[in-house]
Amino acid sequence: MFVFVCGGCGAELTTPLSRVALPAHAHQKYGNGIQLPVLMEPGTFAEDPEPWGPPWRRWQEIHPDEAAARGIYAPVYALSDGAPGSIVIAPGDARGTVLIPERAGGYCCGLDGADGPNMACAVCDLPVASRIDDCSLWQAVWLAPNAVRRLIVGRADSASPTWAELLEEEEPTPPFEPIGTWGSRRGPNHFWSWSPRWEAAIGRALAHLLAASQGQPVAVPDGLCKEVFQRALDALLPAGPPARRAVLAGPGQPSADADIVLVPTHPQTGQTWIPAGPAASAYPVPLPFGVWLELAFPKPYPPVPASGGMPDGVLRDDPPAPRPRSLFRADPGAFQHTLVRLPAVRGPWLRGIPENLTQYMRAGLF
Repeated sequence: MFVFVCGGCGAELTTPLSRVALPAHAHQKYGNGIQLPVLMEPGTFAEDPEPWGPPWRRWQEIHPDEAAARGIYAPVYALSDGAPGSIVIAPGDARGTVLIPERAGGYCCGLDGADGPNMACAVCDLPVASRIDDCSLWQAVWLAPNAVRRLIVGRADSASPTWAELLEEEEPTPPFEPIGTWGSRRGPNHFWSWSPRWEAAIGRALAHLLAASQGQPVAVPDGLCKEVFQRALDALLPAGPPARRAVLAGPGQPSADADIVLVPTHPQTGQTWIPAGPAASAYPVPLPFGVWLELAFPKPYPPVPASGGMPDGVLRDDPPAPRPRSLFRADPGAFQHTLVRLPAVRGPWLRGIPENLTQYMRAGLF
């Protein structure tokens, strides 16, 4: 367990926290006027290894060699010149901080951190963090890495759960969820939609699938997997019979020979499951564990509600969640963020996709 303290005076700024992997949707901007929940689970923190936040530099100001040295292989609108290693926590886990009123500008329905750190240490007034709670952004507090220090408290964390333990303990991430508009209560301002978590996770995975395609058509497994991937793959890759096959692989899944494997990432360590056997040489496409779990082990629903009591071994008669009316669209921000960081984006079959992303969004792929 760790606590974060002010780099100036040493005052404690957080409750004791344990480390987890950075969520795929950490920097997602979802829709317009949407009320998103808290990004992090209480008592946890994650670290972003890349620079985040202001100041920003436009792509025209950056030499290609500098961008490549930072792992960026295709043009983006701007790159952050902030310090790498930002720490994200749940707002309720912050302690000993006060808001900085003059840095609360540039928002719509709340704070967006566009003016730099908007929270200061209550003891010495050093700017230490950015509170984010604007519409269409995940609610979070981002600690500035150059203004805080990390201290170990208590005993060391126990070993991370094994893959087998995760299968028993973790819950799948539902692909659909109710979305609320800003300031709404229960009622007509809530609607069922594809999960923002899924849109970000699939956006990241789609970029890897395109990189693994080698410019050839790709086929994914039937069912929900095909629903969220295949339409975009068919539109972004050449037409023709599938030349490369992607399969689900991971704990509890039989080993299969394939060109590409969709594998889970560990929710605490962020490590990607490593295939063995026939799939050892396949290209691994990472998925958050909860999303992968839903794809790998979908739960069946009864065709009609059951009547009477619920004997042992009988499925519950709760109806499935309402399905959204729209086709699935991967998150364009997560897709672009991942794709431009893959060296394969310089290949002829991918080079034009980031440049034409706006057109693909208008066509309904993202």
